[in-house]
Amino acid sequence: MNPSNMINRVEKLSLLSEMIAFAQTDENIKSIEYKFLASIAKQLEISKEDFDYLFDHPVTYVHLKSHSERIVQFHRLVLLMNLDNQISNKELVKLHNFGLRMGLSHESINRVLDLMESFPNKIVPPDFLIDIFKVQYN
Repeated sequence: MNPSNMINRVEKLSLLSEMIAFAQTDENIKSIEYKFLASIAKQLEISKEDFDYLFDHPVTYVHLKSHSERIVQFHRLVLLMNLDNQISNKELVKLHNFGLRMGLSHESINRVLDLMESFPNKIVPPDFLIDIFKVQYN
């Protein structure tokens, strides 16, 4: 099943917009971040024009109905944050708040952030993430 079909265009633009906002914490987006975001846009089947438009015209946040989609989105934000290998406390707080706003549990978010430290390049494998959130969800 193709995950990009599970969510509609409005949700996709909202996801991207959210990630752009997240990347803009440190004012200008680094090219590594831009490339990463562009690859997500491509995955979500969003055109380059629409993607670039979002930088100046953010769309309103849409809450994802699917719990697994929210986990995937949280995972993307974790990857995005880790791209430059310098994670500030401000970014961690922001990531935490994004997770809470998505309806993910406080404990799960903390576990992911703690676990992150023990993985190469701080990249938590998706299946690990899903397990963490499943534990909290059940």
